[in-house]
Amino acid sequence: MKRFLKTKDFSVSGEEFELLLDTELNMLRTHPEPRDLENYYNSEAYISHTDSSKTLVEKLYQYIKRRNLRKKVRLINKYTTSDKTLLDIGAGTGSFLESAKYNGWETFGIEPNKMARDLAINKSLDLKANIDLLEKKSFQVITLWHVLEHLPNLDLQINKIVSLLNEDGALILAVPNFQSYDAKYYREYWAAYDVPRHLSHFSQLSIKKLFTQNGMRIVETRPMIFDSFYVSLLSEKYKHGKGNFLKAFLVGLKSNISAWRTKEYSSLLYILKKG
Repeated sequence: MKRFLKTKDFSVSGEEFELLLDTELNMLRTHPEPRDLENYYNSEAYISHTDSSKTLVEKLYQYIKRRNLRKKVRLINKYTTSDKTLLDIGAGTGSFLESAKYNGWETFGIEPNKMARDLAINKSLDLKANIDLLEKKSFQVITLWHVLEHLPNLDLQINKIVSLLNEDGALILAVPNFQSYDAKYYREYWAAYDVPRHLSHFSQLSIKKLFTQNGMRIVETRPMIFDSFYVSLLSEKYKHGKGNFLKAFLVGLKSNISAWRTKEYSSLLYILKKG
């Protein structure tokens, strides 16, 4: 693997990392991979593990999250049968599972971060710290919302996840796309690299190859339009020390316009099934 880019952890530690290109998969890997990854999540700056809405970025994040919750529930309802069992991996503070439970789903969740699990208790959710602590069962729908990029031992983890899916079930995952316009524009400042919490950085080809070798096929790919605006706002902050809302909006808009032709959106949602 060769060096693709050098970047740093802008949100917690300030440490520098390399992104190495796996040419066979067209995928980037964060190097070095820290042994104590948990320390890079134990910060109030890491807002996906909080329900805070104090700053402008947090308010925007929470607004987009609320809007997306309704869309997520509508999506999983498309893939339900009489079996409405849902496993959310990387459940954060449990907001999605709470919404799904309200809509009649039997919910299960995995969240390694203790701070996030403790917040989920307030929503009457019992999240497990890792996949091996789940009771022995399979699920009709398994979701990973911007989680796959966080997983160590990726091949092993994918194999475990696929083994938990019903034969006619759906695996739904959302990941950033390093081939998007905003990724190329911001380069080392692109917020969705989020090293070292993001260990892998995917293209459409890498998702196809990784899951095909595990017996899965992509049945649908959807753009995540709002991600380019949010990521651009964070990227502006990392690059210039403050968030330029207008500039971020224009870059996010240009990214989506470019992706209308190339299909390389800032983030992509994949629905996969077995076979």
